[in-house]
Amino acid sequence: MWRSGLNGWVGGLAVGAMAGLVLPSATLPARGESLESALMQAYRNNPTLNSQRASLRATDEGVPQALSGYRPRVTINASGGEQSLSSTSRVVSGAAGITSTGPAAARYFTQSGYNASYSAGATLTQTIFNGFQTANRTRQAEAQVLAARATLRVTEQTVLLSAVTAYMNLLRDSAIFDLQKRNVEVLQEQLRQTRDRFNVGEVTRTDVAQAESSLAAGRSQVLTAESNYKSSTATYRQVIGTDPGKLAAGTPVDRFSPNNLPTAISLTSATHPSVTTAQYNVDVAQSQVKVAEGALYPTLSIQGSAQKNFFPLGSLNTVESYSASVLGQLSVPLYQGGAEYSAIRQAKETLGQKRLDFDTARDQVRQFVVQSWGQLEAAKANIDATTSQVQSSEIALNGVREEARVGQRTTYDVLVAQQNLVNARVALVTAQRDRVVASYTLLSAVGRLAPEVLGLNVPIYNAQEHYQQVRDSWTGVRTPSGR
Repeated sequence: MWRSGLNGWVGGLAVGAMAGLVLPSATLPARGESLESALMQAYRNNPTLNSQRASLRATDEGVPQALSGYRPRVTINASGGEQSLSSTSRVVSGAAGITSTGPAAARYFTQSGYNASYSAGATLTQTIFNGFQTANRTRQAEAQVLAARATLRVTEQTVLLSAVTAYMNLLRDSAIFDLQKRNVEVLQEQLRQTRDRFNVGEVTRTDVAQAESSLAAGRSQVLTAESNYKSSTATYRQVIGTDPGKLAAGTPVDRFSPNNLPTAISLTSATHPSVTTAQYNVDVAQSQVKVAEGALYPTLSIQGSAQKNFFPLGSLNTVESYSASVLGQLSVPLYQGGAEYSAIRQAKETLGQKRLDFDTARDQVRQFVVQSWGQLEAAKANIDATTSQVQSSEIALNGVREEARVGQRTTYDVLVAQQNLVNARVALVTAQRDRVVASYTLLSAVGRLAPEVLGLNVPIYNAQEHYQQVRDSWTGVRTPSGR
């Protein structure tokens, strides 16, 4: 009875807990949530990703700001108020231009009064040439937009990989939690049967103590597994943006990755968004050098102005006046304290730094690809190893129980074999999690972890749409979203 009772418990140990990780998705019953749906929710809801999208939209505004250098600047001015004037003039008779038959005499004339003075006018200024600074600033702003788009792709990959990791961690920890609870049930049954055998004199008190110790250790493992499960649940909520439902199995995405390591290295060196970001940052730095050099060039602008004055200030006799002018202004910098030369040298040093950063980015993504490739290969091999380990542990446990029944093994041997089986099943669950995560990690390493590649049924964020909405905007303070 002791052997058959335990076999019933062991036969069902962790079958339900492992099903979500072992069986392919097609064989599973309907579930509340799949890995694909979790990725779609993360793509829509993750605050880090939405923050990066907002940052990109803010970067888009740098282009119309740079283009404003091509456009005229118009100002309107107006003034008005009361003025009080009083002036006294002295006229000497006999002075030049004044005839007098008698001795020279001085006369004084005083003029005073009040009037309301007001004026209105407009000034238009158009830059003709500024050392190509506007063109270079525009190119710089456009490169910054492209760099920000590549950075958004990096963030997308990071968020999606974090979502996969959070999903699979929760699936793993849920299975391990179930495994440990089932193990406690088995240990409780084993302790009951060991006590029954002790009562009939088949085993000693030591066997009972060993069974009790194993049960206590099993309960401790349940508490640890429960803590890990709750922690993974909280991480899932943070990354995905929703509370987890009943999770379905996760499957690898090897079909989207290159077939061999050299192809993967070549692909990532050319298209990985981290490399693309570094390359556009070099373009930004090059444009900044040209902008700084533009400060040494002359500037030419045209300014037109018109002014209408009524009862102008300083005069009581003038009722109104009008003036208009169109002037060309040429400014040739000769020496401005040396700041412009320092700015040029500084921009060149920054350009050198960005070129080094570009080389560093390529080396890092290559290293990441090689590392991810090795982890995926190890994860594949680990699946086979841990599967064999589980099968061998099951056979060993059955054999130890059979030998213990005839007195060739002790209760301690049975407990050790039981724990070995549990450890093997935990290792298999972990290996299955690592297999899925490693396939997504490799896809991220080659720069292809994107909703378009995965075929996620979710609206893809179109960065070009916002850019076109604001690029040629001359006026307005509302964003395209209405804020």
